[in-house]
Formats: sequence, C-alpha cells, structure tokens
Amino acid sequence: MPTELINRVPNTLRPNEHPYMNGAWTPTHAEFNAADLEVIGEIPKDIDGVYVRNTENPVHEPIGRYHPFDGDGLLHVMSFKDGKAEYRNRFVRTKGFQAEQEAGRALWAGLAENPARSERPGWGAHGGLKDSSSTDVVVHAGQILSTFYQCGEGYRLDPYTLEQHGTEAWTPIDGISAHPKVDETTGELLFFNYSKHAPYMHYGVVGPDNRLKHYIPVPLPGPRLPHDMAFTENYAILCDFPLYWDPELLKKNMHVVRYHREQRSRFAIVPRYGQPEEIRWFEADPTFVLHFLNAYEEGDEIVLDGYFEEDPEPKSSNSAPPGFERMMAYLDQEMIRPKLHRWRFDLKTGETREERLSDRILEFGVINNQVGGRKHRYAYSAINTPGWFLFNGLMKHDLETRENWAVAFGEERYGSEPGFAPRVGGTAEDDGYLVTFVTDMKADRSECVLYDARDPASGPVCRIILPHRISSGTHATWGQGEAIRAAQARR
Repeated sequence: MPTELINRVPNTLRPNEHPYMNGAWTPTHAEFNAADLEVIGEIPKDIDGVYVRNTENPVHEPIGRYHPFDGDGLLHVMSFKDGKAEYRNRFVRTKGFQAEQEAGRALWAGLAENPARSERPGWGAHGGLKDSSSTDVVVHAGQILSTFYQCGEGYRLDPYTLEQHGTEAWTPIDGISAHPKVDETTGELLFFNYSKHAPYMHYGVVGPDNRLKHYIPVPLPGPRLPHDMAFTENYAILCDFPLYWDPELLKKNMHVVRYHREQRSRFAIVPRYGQPEEIRWFEADPTFVLHFLNAYEEGDEIVLDGYFEEDPEPKSSNSAPPGFERMMAYLDQEMIRPKLHRWRFDLKTGETREERLSDRILEFGVINNQVGGRKHRYAYSAINTPGWFLFNGLMKHDLETRENWAVAFGEERYGSEPGFAPRVGGTAEDDGYLVTFVTDMKADRSECVLYDARDPASGPVCRIILPHRISSGTHATWGQGEAIRAAQARR
C-alpha cells in the first residue's frame, strides 16, 4: 500500500498567536493511509499490535478563548506485524464534529469559555461542552474506544482500519469518564462518570463481550472533578480530591475551579462488583491527581501509584502570552509539580500510608498493561518541557531498586505518551518496546520511534517517518495484536 491522502477535512481556522495552535501544537487536517514508509534502523519482527494516539486537533475557529482540551479528536495509529508497519489517521466522527462540518463553523464554546456562548446544548451532564472524544483512548473487546475529558459517550473504531462504529450503546446518561481502564487478564472495562447532580458519581463494569455488567452510584458530598481511576484484581479505586468547582459560583453557572486546601483527599475502595454499602473511604494528604499508574493488592493493603501534585492551584504563569496566564499555569508541570507517589490503604485498620517514589517532576506514566491491577516493578513516565505540556523525554523506574534511567528525545523533539508493546514470546515484565510518536520541529516532520523497554537509554531501535507532521496531544495506548484478533473473532 503506497502513501495515500484519503481526505482533507474542511476547516475555518485563521492564523493566530494561540500557544496551542502553533509550533508542535499546529493542527493538521489531512487523513492518510500509508505503508512502505521510510525507516531509520529496522522494525523488529517480534512486535505485533497497534499503537494508538489521540490528539486534540481543532477544525473550526473557536468561539471565544480556545483551550487545548477543546480540540476535535484525531486518532493516529501505527500497526505492526512481521517486521512491517502501517500508519493511518482519522478524525473521530463525533456528533459534534459532524454538526460543525455541516454548519461550517464552531457551534460549541470550550472549556475556558462561558457555556452559554454555545449555539447548541452540550452532551450529557456537563451542559454546553461539545463531546469531542479527544482525550484518552483504550483498546477493548477488539476495538478502539476514544473518550472525552469531562465525560462523553465514547466512540468505537476498528484498531487497524479506523472504520467508525459510532457511540457505545451501553453509555449511561452521565457518560464515560476520560479514563476507563481495561483489565487485560479478564477483558473487562472499568469506568466511572461524574456530574453536577446527586449522587455526583457512578462506577461500572463492561464485560469482554462489550456489554454493561454492573453500574452503581458512588455518592459524593457535591460536584467534583475526578479525572482518573485505578483497579486491582478485586477492587476499583475512585477518588474525591479537594480541587473542584467553587460551589457558590457554580450556582450562578460559573465553572471556576478552586483548591480547597483545608479538605483531605479521599479514596473509595470498591469491590469490583460491589454495592454502594460496600464502599470504603480512606483519607490522605490533600492534593489532586491527574493520572494514576497502577494499583495492586499486597496482604491486607491496597497499593496505589500515581502522580501527586504539590500545587494543584498554581499562580498565573509569568511566562505565558497575554491572556493565557491562567490556562498555561494549569498546563505547566513545573508549576503544579506532579511527582510519582505511593498510597497504601490498610483494609484491616482503615489507615493510609504515603511515600514519595521520585523527586523528579513527571507525569503520564505507563506500565506493561499485562500486569495491570497486579504488582508491577517497572514504570515509564513522560518528562515534560516546562510551560508547554510537551514531552521531551521518558524515564524508566525500577520500583524495587528505586533506580531511574532517563532518555531524551533530542533538541526540539517532542513525543507522546508512550505505549508498552510486550515482545512476542517475551516473559519478563520489561521485555518489550516503548512506542511513541515524536514531532521534530527542526526537521519539520513526525516519526514513530521504538525503544527497547529494558534499556531505553540506549537509543531508538528504529524510527519510522510519518507522511506528515502531526499535532501534539495527550493520551495514547497499545493494543496487542493477538488479543485484538481473538476478540474480533468472538464477535
């Protein structure tokens, strides 16, 4: 298959100085199918599956202030098998995307704007926001599931062809959170959602057959802004952090986030198929956690690893362009200072213990998903460029020896959240490849780069040149080819 330009999506964007529409964040509107790509090095024959990255990629001139989380979902997929690789990318044809294509303009205001400026009502529990399905992505039941920052419907696509299969039939009225979790041992998908009406949160389980098996309320004291969850073999872990909308301003339909420093963090330990009365709450030091790494059971304890923010409500950024000071403060990892952290919840005593695992400012961590919910030894975190929400390297952690190894992508080279691709036939936890898309601003191109996960600091195993330069984004995932084919065969 030669490189083929499939489509150029019509857009109405005008040149501007917005920091998240320029440089490595410059949107692209071309959709490609591509094989026989230029390769620097050699593609390994023992990698089989798909690396999928979701990006926030705006199509139309925004209504008012643009926030990078508003952009339309654009998926980029590199598939591997038998030492060959193919690339595809497609916009997620959400209901909002299609409506704005028909109108030829933006119809919804974004995260940084008053929702009353939207021409159309938003989806579900969050009022005027468009469900752009541009935040996270997982592979479940043989298909891609893309999700939205503040709870959306969830969109399914084929992981190899990117054929669109529409929204999830099982989606609850309050939607699916940005970060559902796939237990690769059982094939189950665990998810939560949150809303501005009681009980404010729900938790659910979807089976490997993609049917809803379990759904319960998780009552909270009021509207909250949880972003992620974790799971073990027998439990789900949900959270209630003291960073949420100001209650008095919310009564006036003003969505202003405040850090309530006097409140403790709370973690809900929920049996995987448990009922509301079985939920146990544990308190911990106040913080906000954007992303968790993994959790597991160890004796009477639940062990949870994630990225503890030392300043969840930073001061306005002095280095930001005028008008973007608050937005960039929340996107600047150097200001909120997330650090790899461990919580231990004792199921016998109800006590919580905490410890810091690294003093480096890190985020967007991944593990070998084959040990998800089980005890892990190795983790891989993204190293962020100060001020710009761009990843300029990776760090490997050995959580037994507490050793760390860093790898830099290079000058003006910015990567994506990596995926861990287990080596075909491999048995060790770190026997595999780290896969990432890297945008090289000097060379004006993007690449798919593979590292040996056992020794990423040794440099790239290979670099596959993409047919265009892609925009930076947030989340990515890896889907193992054998598991995808088996799930598709069962349908």
